[in-house]
Amino acid sequence: MKALFEKYKDFIMEVIHFGMVGVINTFLGWVIMAVLYNLIHMNYWLSSGISYFIGSVFSYHANAKLTFKVENRDKWLPWRFALNIIVCYLVSFSVAQPLVGWLLDVSGLSAGGTLPQTVLDNVAMIFGMGIFIVMNFFGQKLFVFRTGRHKKEERVTKVS
Repeated sequence: MKALFEKYKDFIMEVIHFGMVGVINTFLGWVIMAVLYNLIHMNYWLSSGISYFIGSVFSYHANAKLTFKVENRDKWLPWRFALNIIVCYLVSFSVAQPLVGWLLDVSGLSAGGTLPQTVLDNVAMIFGMGIFIVMNFFGQKLFVFRTGRHKKEERVTKVS
């Protein structure tokens, strides 16, 4: 077990740090999303979009520094981060609404469409957040903050 931990220690620590940043970010995001949707009555896309924009700014800085420990930030890093967030957001929240509707229909919980749209949207936002978290971690790890890319750029910069 210890050998397995040592082999995957860096990955495990990234997941733990990403989770810590994510807990703060998810709580902040859910509060913003719930207030915008339920109290201010913005629609599903606008309330979740504003929430994810605000959370993404926090996430970018926290994950670059704490999770993936990126020191050499190239000029494309914010653009890769933004592209990752946009793709994860659009996929997760586009999938969440129909998925929740289908799951409630299949389970019989929607009782022929008697659940209010606000309930369906709130459940879909929670599902969307879950899908987003998984996609975002792997997008940031494999696309945005790839450590191999930054180490290679450091070597090139030192040689130049």
